[in-house]
Amino acid sequence: MATTVYAAATSTSTAATAVMLPRLPAITTTARCSAVPNLPGRSFSTSIKHVSESKRSSLFQIKASEDASSPPDVNELFSDLKEKWDAVENKSTVIIYGGGGVVAIWLSSIIIGAINSVPLLPKILELVGLGYTGWFVYRYLLFKSSRKELATDIESIKKKIAGTE
Repeated sequence: MATTVYAAATSTSTAATAVMLPRLPAITTTARCSAVPNLPGRSFSTSIKHVSESKRSSLFQIKASEDASSPPDVNELFSDLKEKWDAVENKSTVIIYGGGGVVAIWLSSIIIGAINSVPLLPKILELVGLGYTGWFVYRYLLFKSSRKELATDIESIKKKIAGTE
């Protein structure tokens, strides 16, 4: 009975493969003559192969044992996560922000995919980005006085965000 199941699975996978493959035009085979003679294959001593393979595998075993660290305990990981989740006061807010973040990433990937499908638009946007980067470097990073100006601007923005200003 096991062989029938195997045969059925094999024929099913073969049929699925045959359906998925594109149809190619029939190629007629013709006899070809070649001026290059058949060269004999390389033959190595089997003892050398076994020695080199055993050395290689022992090196891999040594490296694996040196680099291997104990995996984190799954129960400890879940208990830490549970403690952190229990410490959160506004669970609904965290869920809403997390869901909003996932939706924002999903929408941005859709928008970027749509923009990339428009011909020439991605290349134009690359040029705009390169131009803006060049302007930013020239305006804020090239000279010492402008770097100081940028640092003060960043500090004022930090204060506005933190609400200390």
